[in-house]
Amino acid sequence: MTTIAANLQTVQERIAHACTAAGRDVTEVTLLAVSKTFGPDAVREAHAAGARAFGENYIQEAVEKQALLADLDLEWHCIGPIQSNKTRLVATHFAWAQTVDRLKIAQRLAEQRPPELPPLDVCIQVNLDGGANKSGVAPGEALPLGRAILELPRLRLRGLMSIPEPVEGFAAQVAVHARARGLFEELRAAGLPLDTLSMGMTDDLEAAIHAGSTMVRVGTAIFGRRDYGRN
Repeated sequence: MTTIAANLQTVQERIAHACTAAGRDVTEVTLLAVSKTFGPDAVREAHAAGARAFGENYIQEAVEKQALLADLDLEWHCIGPIQSNKTRLVATHFAWAQTVDRLKIAQRLAEQRPPELPPLDVCIQVNLDGGANKSGVAPGEALPLGRAILELPRLRLRGLMSIPEPVEGFAAQVAVHARARGLFEELRAAGLPLDTLSMGMTDDLEAAIHAGSTMVRVGTAIFGRRDYGRN
């Protein structure tokens, strides 16, 4: 068993234990393997060990990587900031865009999604901490943005994505993620057809699952520490 395969198995066990502790079925939580900065060989190893969904932050790097992995049946998620000059790449090469935080970006993704592809699955990124330098819409802006996305062709609104500031301790982590879960439920009650709550990473996936996450984004625990000097 390769290191990546062993790591992936450990993460899957963590997810299973967290689901049991939260009284949830393990099938309710999807593992997204975050492969940013790691090459095609690492993705192949993870795929061989059972991973199917992969998250990428750097769009150009991801597209180049996808071309080298075209022989594999992989589901690609864009989980990095989407600038206007990158929307066509996202619309053409990804199955999911989890970081939509502006109507302009959603409109461009809809216009540029090739008609031969299924609708692009979309999550609204929310900034629950209110940090001025963080991506994401304020909680109060999520409902109008969601309603606008529902009117756009070639997009399918799926849920919310959040990246809160790190906090120490399980209870504090749960409390942070519970805010996203609360907003998720509010939006569902208001009529948005949401089924995905993307939150939780290597250091807090247990707390995120306890709070209701349906998708955890794990990179370091699978692939190891990153060398950002490559980018």
